Amino acid sequence: MVRYHKLQRPRAFVTILGLLLSVGILFSHSGCSGKPTYSISGTVTSGGSTLAGVTMNLTGDSSQTATTDASGNYSFSDISVGVYTLTPSLAGYIFTPSSRTVFLDGIDAVGFNFSVISEGRTVTAAHTMHFRSDGTFWAWGNNTNGQLGDGTTTNRALPVRLDGLSDIKAIAVGNDYTLSLKNDGTVWAWGNNTLGQLGDGTTTQRTTPQQINGLTGVTAIAAGYDHACALKNDGTVWAWGNNSSGQFGNGTQTSSVTPVQVSGLAGMTAIAAGKGYTMALLSDGTVWAWGINSNGQLGNGTTTDSLIPVQVYGLAGVTAISAGSGHALALITDGTVRAWGANTLGQLGNGTTADSSISSKLNGLSSIIAVSAGYGHSVALNSDGTIWAWGDNTSGQLGDGSQTQSTFPVQTSGLSGAIGIAAGNGDTVALQVDGTLWAWGNNLYGQLGDGTTTNRSIPVKVQLP
Repeated sequence: MVRYHKLQRPRAFVTILGLLLSVGILFSHSGCSGKPTYSISGTVTSGGSTLAGVTMNLTGDSSQTATTDASGNYSFSDISVGVYTLTPSLAGYIFTPSSRTVFLDGIDAVGFNFSVISEGRTVTAAHTMHFRSDGTFWAWGNNTNGQLGDGTTTNRALPVRLDGLSDIKAIAVGNDYTLSLKNDGTVWAWGNNTLGQLGDGTTTQRTTPQQINGLTGVTAIAAGYDHACALKNDGTVWAWGNNSSGQFGNGTQTSSVTPVQVSGLAGMTAIAAGKGYTMALLSDGTVWAWGINSNGQLGNGTTTDSLIPVQVYGLAGVTAISAGSGHALALITDGTVRAWGANTLGQLGNGTTADSSISSKLNGLSSIIAVSAGYGHSVALNSDGTIWAWGDNTSGQLGDGSQTQSTFPVQTSGLSGAIGIAAGNGDTVALQVDGTLWAWGNNLYGQLGDGTTTNRSIPVKVQLP
């Protein structure tokens, strides 16, 4: 349901330190009469490998959007003389610098380099998964259904290393299962499979990763409460698991133990999944949602469920999305945050506890670079490295040293160098620029990774070897 969001991008808590995003840009005159025009093309790489699915936004005297293909390539054309800003975005990554500006006035070639500053990927629910840039994969917390993937059903209060998984691009966790996306575009799953949420054609629980057959060319994954989704490099979305609320978006309520295609959308660049509903971010900056809508989580001004995608009302310029249990967040280009859906615990951050079927802007938040929606709380990462949280605080998941619910964002204590965040089922995790992980909130299953099962209302360091 929640994943490591570090942009976005959003996201939804998914980060790789020291990876290089190499963007080569070639400018050329049109060769025709009249005003000269230019073309921009380049390749995006991550750790020496090409990176598909990166949205490249060119803004200025005119605006264009391109998405890197399976080979990591993108291109713009017919660009007039002027001042432009190039901004990369991809759910799960933070780029530094966040954007670069260029004046097109006849320059033949200009190179732009962007670095991915995140050290790894971390996601959390009642179990936590962390992928390091050194290629190792770690897990801890609830393991009742084998969701840690270590071949057992033993809960872990300290991180355990998982062997057998490598070349990981992204990870996502549902209520009691886990997904992993490899750089080759294949998807692997393990944990609870009662409703087919592992997508392997069975309802058999798995305590070690199993490949989902038939899924190739995948660029992003999302794990909801008991359904899962994958975004392919052709812009299509596929879903499996529980579909009783129409969360597949294919016009039916028929569940499936294998992936089925979502209907009626193209050009999707990011996906997020909550409890009984799904969202997609399109390349034009709009957001679409489908499934259950009892709390207004589809954001279309109604509380009517929808078996097909409907547009989230009034949203534009969105760069990242995140789906919580019954509420959703969107990160806007200008660094502001909008929220909608369930709000009984103040998780919309608008000063009330009333649900809303229309998104509203969170006052007092600016320069935000990542958002993450948990079960009943929300978290935002500021560009200055501070973390802000709101909503349920029963287990100390806001990290402000109290257990007092807040309907407005409050600053998490003691952290100022964060580069990634993830909100789970009563717990929160943050990645620091030095590569350390910190966690706080609910620790019933050891999901904070500090060797105890004691709840924490301020961040404690995860005991990674």
